[in-house]
Amino acid sequence: MTTITDVAAIGINVRDQDEALAFFTGTLGFEKRLDAPISPGMRWITVAPPGASASIALIASEGGQDVGTDTGIRFMVPDAAAEHTALEAGGVAVGELLRWPDVPPMFAFDDPDGNRFYIVEEMA
Repeated sequence: MTTITDVAAIGINVRDQDEALAFFTGTLGFEKRLDAPISPGMRWITVAPPGASASIALIASEGGQDVGTDTGIRFMVPDAAAEHTALEAGGVAVGELLRWPDVPPMFAFDDPDGNRFYIVEEMA
């Protein structure tokens, strides 16, 4: 048995940390939690929705490799349809708003690096 109590950060590879930081903070409204140098030319950057316990670590990919993946990360929102409209109006590449019986509405979206994320409506 471990003593793990929470998830601190989930890393995603990005081509340009500054561009990714601008997308997550400017377009998605996340807060920057940490931006610290870890070695010459490398930074540890984390962002998160306000109030969230887990963060997203924006990891500089060497040579742009390993970007554009399906992260499997789901973000919760109170109204998926409203979020879909807002993100699309903001120029974000969004997928179809999916609605199935007994499943919360959801859709996929991509960041500028092509990393795929999901929006899921909170269950009442």
